[in-house]
Amino acid sequence: MQESESGARHTPLYALHQELGGKMVPFAGYALPVQYAAGIMAEHKQARTQAALFDVSHMGQLRLEGDDRVAVLEALVPAELAALGPNRQRYSYFTAPDGGILDDLMISNQGDWLSLVVNAACKAEDIAHLQAHLSGDARLTVEEERALIALQGPAASAVLARHAPGIETMRFMQAEPVEIAGIPCRASRSGYTGEDGYEISVPAERAEDLARLLLGEPEVEASGLGARDSLRLEAGLCLYGHDIDRTTSPIEADLAWAIQKRRRAEGGFPGAETILKQLAEGPPRRRVGLRPEGRAPMREGTRLKDGAGQDVGHVTSGGFGPTLGAPVAMGYVAAAAAAEGTELQAEVRGKLLPCRVAAMPFVQHNYYRG
Repeated sequence: MQESESGARHTPLYALHQELGGKMVPFAGYALPVQYAAGIMAEHKQARTQAALFDVSHMGQLRLEGDDRVAVLEALVPAELAALGPNRQRYSYFTAPDGGILDDLMISNQGDWLSLVVNAACKAEDIAHLQAHLSGDARLTVEEERALIALQGPAASAVLARHAPGIETMRFMQAEPVEIAGIPCRASRSGYTGEDGYEISVPAERAEDLARLLLGEPEVEASGLGARDSLRLEAGLCLYGHDIDRTTSPIEADLAWAIQKRRRAEGGFPGAETILKQLAEGPPRRRVGLRPEGRAPMREGTRLKDGAGQDVGHVTSGGFGPTLGAPVAMGYVAAAAAAEGTELQAEVRGKLLPCRVAAMPFVQHNYYRG
């Protein structure tokens, strides 16, 4: 990773983004494209109908090795990892002693080591957190020499199969070493758009070769941060620092599904007392989907009121849903106001606009489960 004069780091695909006309913006310490010439709407629809290529090399790729790797990580996250099969991946989060979320991450079992993918904005803190809790023979390596790209959309499987026959048989949340056009990679059938697709870890020096190869396919176009955000919002997926953070518990965030049965019974992770109590008794507030009436979007920070005019929560993510042709949002409301269909009012520029609590995802997930 290189650094520009402005201090923003460059991913291995920075020159390609410029060549393709990407509008570069600072994001989590990196210079990344927010969009290309076609615009966010077109890039969003590309991912929903064909295949979109995203540069996610700003994410942290970590390698946890040693016989004690599972015990070390299970002491920091509520996921069941001892029973995680080879080449399988699981979503989880680092929890704080008070039950808040320090970051969310992907964990995959690569046989004799665990692969971790963490958020760019929390990368330094996550690495320090892990290093401070290493014990036994567990050891952590930061894979600085690797890039990460995501190919997302219904055509992603067919496109990759032309260059890596057999990759189309991978199931959702499967993660394994593959060769793509002779380039040694690690691919997981996952992503953060709600669509079928893959995240591909590739040696940094071959990242541009792989990106150009995939962009040469007729179904594939480059997409930026703007489309990535609108896609994950329609899919009802959390963005760290917005929908989840140190002040939100996994139960409030509707992420209890990521705590497997053994961990619910045994605990043994930071904040377990608070988290498991909320799991049993219910949290004081909940993350919900929101559908505003009309065309005006509800942005992050918008206050939400009930029929009596009482403040019951706020919006954490909001914008226009291109697939739906309407605004969508998510946020936290008091548990008593969290039932689907509950009528609320959003305070937008001094006016109260009607909205209602809605089921998520707003757009059906299209993951491939075999």
